[in-house]
Amino acid sequence: MASKPDRMPRAMRAAPKRARAQSLHDGFIRHRNFLWAKIATGLCVLVIAVYFLIDVTPRHNGGSWYGYTLGTVGVLMILWLTMLGVRKRAMTAGRWSLKAWTSAHIYLGLSLIVIGTLHTGFQLGWNVHTLAWALMMLVILSGLFGIGAYAVLPERLSTNRDEMTEPQMLDALKSIDRQLYDAAQPLEQRHAALVQMSLDDDPLKGGILTRLGGRYPRCATRSAHIELRRDTAYRARIADDPLEKIDALFERKQAMLARMRRHAKLKALLEIWLYVHVPMTFALLAALSAHIVSVFFYW
Repeated sequence: MASKPDRMPRAMRAAPKRARAQSLHDGFIRHRNFLWAKIATGLCVLVIAVYFLIDVTPRHNGGSWYGYTLGTVGVLMILWLTMLGVRKRAMTAGRWSLKAWTSAHIYLGLSLIVIGTLHTGFQLGWNVHTLAWALMMLVILSGLFGIGAYAVLPERLSTNRDEMTEPQMLDALKSIDRQLYDAAQPLEQRHAALVQMSLDDDPLKGGILTRLGGRYPRCATRSAHIELRRDTAYRARIADDPLEKIDALFERKQAMLARMRRHAKLKALLEIWLYVHVPMTFALLAALSAHIVSVFFYW
């Protein structure tokens, strides 16, 4: 008698999948055993040590030789960090792979908190110099949100899809709609109109705020389903009742819509930080230009 095939426990089957997702989504954070984290930490320790070891009269400021040195290093680092968007268009392996570049981008970007702040000598005020520092901090904070998003959300996206791709989810929804259309043919006009209302609705309509909130109060399918159940609440059950089939299809459609809307919400969370990070980066470059011009030409 042929033996039954071994059945691997679900937890064991899921483990390699989780491991691949973990490697994919946080590989740039752990790249080469946190190489760039160590380099950035060493750089921060160095500039802090020098800051306290040297004597600047009357006090540390951006106009001292040390302030100019940190300012130059900071500007060069910022210009290099902005090149990540260009680098993404060239896929290569090795020491300067995209993963290595991204890892350096993250940790060197974080080191700018120390370098930029020490460059100011903690002399902040209502001027273009402080504006450049504040914009730099906003860019870094938005980048931190992006790190968290890319470390957490892709796995949640994968779990929510349950091995379905986005096109497959759309195809599944279209299949339910076709079944609803066929099942609605023998219905009276009122109930057929409820089905048609669901079929005509754009299930993902709404802007970025709607997707982020995950709330669709004007969902026609939910409204139609509520109305159908209100009409059939006290209806006697009969064999092969088409309304029972419509009710079941509405339930399936709402479950699929919930999955698709969670997918849209997670994707929006994964992308929304870029709407702050990228414009703020350009604003930072403009403020840095004004900062440099004012220092060298007006001071």
